[in-house]
Amino acid sequence: MKIVNKFYPHALVILGFILVSLIYFYPVLQGKQIFQSDIAQYTGMAKEQNDFRAAQNTEPYWTNSAFGGMPTYQLGANYPNDYVGKLDDVLRFLPRPADYLFLYFLGFYGLLLVLKTDPLKAFIGAIAFGFSTYLIIILGVGHNAKAHAIAYMPLVIAGFILVFQKKYIWGGLLTMLAVALEVNANHFQMTYYLLIFLLILSGYFAFIFIKEKQFKELGIAVGVLAVAGIFAIGANATNLMATSEYAKFSIRDKSELTFNPDGSKNTTTASMTTDYITEYSYGIAESLNLIAPRIFGGSSHENVGTDSRMYSFMIEQGVPAGQAQDFVSGMPTYWGDQPIVSAPAYIGVVVFFLAVLALFIDERKIKYVFLAGALFTLMLSWGKNFSVLTNFFIEYVPMYDKFRAVSSIQVILELCIPVLAVMGLQSFFNAKNEPKLQQKALVQTGVFGIGVLLILVFAKSMFHFTGMSDNAYLQSYGPAFVDALKEDRMSLYSADLLRSGFFIVVTFGILWMFIKNKLAQNTTLILIGILMIFDLFFVDKRYVSAKDFVSPVQIAAPFQETPIDTKILEDKSIYRVFDVQGQLQGRSSYFHKTIGGYSAVRPRRMQQLMDYQIQKGNIEVLNMLNVKYVIQTDKEGNEVPVANPEANGNAWFVSSVKLVNKPDDVMKALDNLDTKNVAVFNVHDYEAKFKSARLKKQWDNTGTIKVIEYKPNYIKYQSDNGKDGLAVFSEMYYKNGWNAYIDGQLTDHFPVDYVLRAMEIPGGKHTIEFKFEPQVVKTGSAIALGSSIGILLLLIGGIYFEKFFRKDSQINHGGTQK
Repeated sequence: MKIVNKFYPHALVILGFILVSLIYFYPVLQGKQIFQSDIAQYTGMAKEQNDFRAAQNTEPYWTNSAFGGMPTYQLGANYPNDYVGKLDDVLRFLPRPADYLFLYFLGFYGLLLVLKTDPLKAFIGAIAFGFSTYLIIILGVGHNAKAHAIAYMPLVIAGFILVFQKKYIWGGLLTMLAVALEVNANHFQMTYYLLIFLLILSGYFAFIFIKEKQFKELGIAVGVLAVAGIFAIGANATNLMATSEYAKFSIRDKSELTFNPDGSKNTTTASMTTDYITEYSYGIAESLNLIAPRIFGGSSHENVGTDSRMYSFMIEQGVPAGQAQDFVSGMPTYWGDQPIVSAPAYIGVVVFFLAVLALFIDERKIKYVFLAGALFTLMLSWGKNFSVLTNFFIEYVPMYDKFRAVSSIQVILELCIPVLAVMGLQSFFNAKNEPKLQQKALVQTGVFGIGVLLILVFAKSMFHFTGMSDNAYLQSYGPAFVDALKEDRMSLYSADLLRSGFFIVVTFGILWMFIKNKLAQNTTLILIGILMIFDLFFVDKRYVSAKDFVSPVQIAAPFQETPIDTKILEDKSIYRVFDVQGQLQGRSSYFHKTIGGYSAVRPRRMQQLMDYQIQKGNIEVLNMLNVKYVIQTDKEGNEVPVANPEANGNAWFVSSVKLVNKPDDVMKALDNLDTKNVAVFNVHDYEAKFKSARLKKQWDNTGTIKVIEYKPNYIKYQSDNGKDGLAVFSEMYYKNGWNAYIDGQLTDHFPVDYVLRAMEIPGGKHTIEFKFEPQVVKTGSAIALGSSIGILLLLIGGIYFEKFFRKDSQINHGGTQK
């Protein structure tokens, strides 16, 4: 009975999380699924992989349907011995996206329990965290991996806190599982941002240990965290090793080229350009939409309604009411510093109010850790608007230059502020015997909150309310249109400041009534919880609602075959397609093998070919990539397929090799290269295993070579040549996994033409096979298995020690005392 009473409140809380998740995303109960734009693009990219998996019951680990060919390591590849993933599947038992919302709640609840919060307050705080607008909108657009990683962040923090509180076993076990799940979520940018906060947290506790001369305890804590981290990382070894290996091949690694597409010198030392990394930088003033959602316009597609100035303007122009209503349902009201925004990063003004209250009333020093985490990551989210800090991190902090969209680091703030809010609420109630302290802290908080809003009210005339795209609207629609748009932006600014002021006043009033004994504690808590959740709920529903759910059929097949696709697919040979307008979209990959695609970690060299050659109209590069069809627009703006009869085919023999000394020379050689007869080879690309002197001769190019079998991870050719020849294959060179065989014998192949494969073929008839056999998967899987067994043994041993050995030790110790 004692055990039941102990776990009963938590069981109710978990049941509450399930119900809230399903109620918010209630269309899942009708069998519908949410349409996520990013997932639709991913579905296009991953179709070849998924079809192969379904047909062969195995993983290809390579796809030929995007960017000419790339590993599927970041396309949802399934790895052997991924037992952490199986545990994650158990936790995500609800239909998507309710599963991620449930994980938000569950993880944050665990953190609040570690911070000694009672279940009801922790329940309310977890709901407030999960309904933070940014966390909801990423579910709407399909940033599932990001949501997944964010959901496990609080549990990792909870594990660290327990370890530093000298609860080494429980803390170590929680850290080990939480870190394993966090890494398994496979969004390393979010995990990297979490690491930044963990360094702040660890620095705080290390300072305390050192101050109190508890060096032994600090050493134990560091050791426990290290062991937990090693096993957690080991359990995810396959994904981590494969991703690390591929990263060097992707746009996230440094360019080998020392010049830019326009011929200017490439001076950047970062993996990506500073402009690309900081393209999505939060505006400094824009950060205030954390407490008033639409003071910077809300989103790039905001519904301003029929009472808006834009609606009146459209009616004045003679637009029918129905059309005008449709038009104003997606207005570009956002006027901040980012190119496009799906929703404001609103954390809730009630949450903000209570977080400020914590600073005045909570006596725990750890509040400053969460405050520092919030403020520091806020400054980092400003990106190019706070270039001193951002440029320092890009240049000197390891791996920071591998991630773009710096504004997304605000997820740490969106975790820290709700923690402070619950700490403030808890400390306020704990001070019930000190009404003067309560009154003072509440008044200080109220003055601060209302003061900020009043400053914004008076500062309205200082803002320009002009968006980045307004010049384009001015050219297309005229000044009256832009004026109407700006009037609506100003209306949203004032309306949401008033809205936030209302919530602050009501929150203040409820807490004041508690101080005056007009409301009981539980009643006050429930009212604050309702207010906090309603504040966020109605903002969230503007951007993610039932209208975003569609039938499962539409999710499974997000793209419909067009007459253009049908025409191209009549050709049953093996070739590639170049979709000019959709080169960075996943649609073409759904139907064809393309040189484009949708990926934030696309192959670097293919992207460089696009930038340095293809966009300049170099048809020879398209030929060597075996691009047989180009989808482009005609004069009327209609898409048409244009056949390219000069495509080189799947493989061909060349007559000579042009030897150069560096990647720059390879790229420049492609400017004017007869790719059917000449291949360009960087002698330093393969010098360790291949002597370039062997290539200095004329080759017989009269032979033939043709494809016999073509799969994502296996290609078979038949060659017939009178003399030794040098064959070029229109497939991406990727040294880590692709093996070449001639008549069953492993044979060296090497890179040519910047991205392609080549090899010597002896005279006569031969069978050539390329097999994708990544050693990293085999090695990583063995490490993952061993680490998973280790985690299981540590869990069993740790629980046994805590439940039995320590209990027996306490009993014996008690008996001795007697």
